[in-house]
Amino acid sequence: MSRLLRLGAVSYLNARPLVHGLEHDGTVSIRFDLPSVCADELASGDIDLGLVPSITYLNRAGDHIVPGVMIGSVGPVASVALFARRPLREVRTIALDTSSRTSAALTRILCARKFEIAPTFVPHAPDLGAMLASADAALLIGDPALFVDATAFGAGKIDLGAAWTDLTGLPFVWAFWVGASDAADAGTVALLQQACASGLRSRDAIADAYCAAEPARQALARTYLRDNITYALDAPAIEGLRTYYQEACALGLVDRDGPVAFFS
Repeated sequence: MSRLLRLGAVSYLNARPLVHGLEHDGTVSIRFDLPSVCADELASGDIDLGLVPSITYLNRAGDHIVPGVMIGSVGPVASVALFARRPLREVRTIALDTSSRTSAALTRILCARKFEIAPTFVPHAPDLGAMLASADAALLIGDPALFVDATAFGAGKIDLGAAWTDLTGLPFVWAFWVGASDAADAGTVALLQQACASGLRSRDAIADAYCAAEPARQALARTYLRDNITYALDAPAIEGLRTYYQEACALGLVDRDGPVAFFS
């Protein structure tokens, strides 16, 4: 890596283990943004590699994925959910968090394939109170979904990671590092894999530091990083990713469902 590597990472807690220690690496710069913004920055060339929503990959022909690392889940993810004040079978409108692209598409897939409803979808900023005032249910992602008290809004929480694994038996891949085919060499791949390995060894400390201003959240943050989020982009995860792409393509949400290419 002969020049500064520009990384764009998701601003949520779940991304912090993937960039652990990189803020002290003089070969790297990191900016943190919402998932949809990371995708836009990658498209505009403002960053070299983006930790982007997995569906973004299908819109960037020729891009490659950093192997081995991801933000994923097997079963409950805790931070991607539908919040509803009525039973799902009675839901007619869903407000979709505009921070999300992958989760928005997953919501449409699950409505069609698992929940068996055909609601109207309305984009909305991530404000649960306002979302539920304008729709029967709301998709919320990231820290807002993880830390919100759904009962304070009179809502139930339907975990979309759990719903996906119940439907398919597979993990779900929420995000991974993506860039142009020449954006990462073997040294870059090793650097990002090592950062993830270091982050996994430090999950409790990362959670505590992230929630230092709100200590009441630290226990939940620790459990979340240990038990809900997975970081190994392994064979089952890749199968889950390909299945997601196939489902999205079948519903006309994307134009293609692969193939998937990785950096060496």
